[in-house]
Amino acid sequence: MNRRTGFLFHELYMWHDTGHAALWHRPGLTVQPGEHGENAETKRRMRNLMDVAGILEDLVDVRPVMASEEDILRVHTRDYVERIREMSAGQGGDAGEATPFGHGSYEIACLSAGGTIAMVEAALRGDIDNGYALVRPPGHHAEPDIGRGFCIFGNVGVAIEHARHHHEVERCAVVDWDVHHGNGTQRIFWEDRDVLAISIHQDNWYPADSGHIHETGEGAGKGATINVPLPPGSGRDAYIGVFERVVAPALRRFRPQLIIVASGFDGSIYDPLGRMMVTSSTYRQMTSIMLDLADELTGGTLIASHEGGYSAAYVPYCGLTVMEELSGISSTIEDPFAQYVDAAGGHQLYPHQEAVIAKAAALAAAVPAG
Repeated sequence: MNRRTGFLFHELYMWHDTGHAALWHRPGLTVQPGEHGENAETKRRMRNLMDVAGILEDLVDVRPVMASEEDILRVHTRDYVERIREMSAGQGGDAGEATPFGHGSYEIACLSAGGTIAMVEAALRGDIDNGYALVRPPGHHAEPDIGRGFCIFGNVGVAIEHARHHHEVERCAVVDWDVHHGNGTQRIFWEDRDVLAISIHQDNWYPADSGHIHETGEGAGKGATINVPLPPGSGRDAYIGVFERVVAPALRRFRPQLIIVASGFDGSIYDPLGRMMVTSSTYRQMTSIMLDLADELTGGTLIASHEGGYSAAYVPYCGLTVMEELSGISSTIEDPFAQYVDAAGGHQLYPHQEAVIAKAAALAAAVPAG
């Protein structure tokens, strides 16, 4: 089934400058300078493959807007925003923890948050059924008063607050399949019962000591946070098990009006900043499950906002399968790595993975009911 699928991209996203590094470490006398792990190439190559595959012309072109200061301040503190703006007007700096940026990145980060807003707006207006915002810098690690893990502003959090402020949207859900814990999204909505935040990530990876299964929210938000910290090495059956046994029942119980996927491809088998075994076919399956849930709960509305993913060779194929599934358009391009990665050992569900999923399934049964 072909759907009206939006796609959003802007060249300025590629101009966000993270400088030189060894993956993420700053160079020095003992660290040779190299390319920063969070660079433009994975995002550019994903869009390029979509172009070569011939699907761009059949997608709805959604243009980003600049998130206003009012939008950003619904999520972030004024002191933090002013500090980013001041450094950006100069030579740049670091937003807090492993989040370097250059001159002009304040404006680009506002455009990134605004890209997610624009995609949500297009869906709420009925211009699209679903959509993918290929934005940069990413956002799910950014906390109200500090940038972390390459993220300056919380793109998804900003878009949710915009939707709740300007539209009759009360209950929203975030499903974060990035390999790292969505700590920023969690902190923003920690005491909010009307935003369900589900993060599926590698156990105790980044941030350290974050995203444990016992972290379920506080106050009015108790139960509206679900963390699924999968053991390193988890592959197809573990991830699909999470979506079938945790994500699906949690969303059905919560009954959101808007669902946003925080779409990181760093859970892939070839990613340098993760130790999971997800393949493009698994991302396709996860997207299919999310589409079925969106059809059931939101009339088909589903938005994805790009987060991490650092394998320039493999991210494009993972991204293309997600775009094909969202749109219902099949291209002639196949994942050239599939015969190796799908046949690799380790994709089956192991007892230590099953134990985590079972605990998370119990949490899904206790989320605030809609």
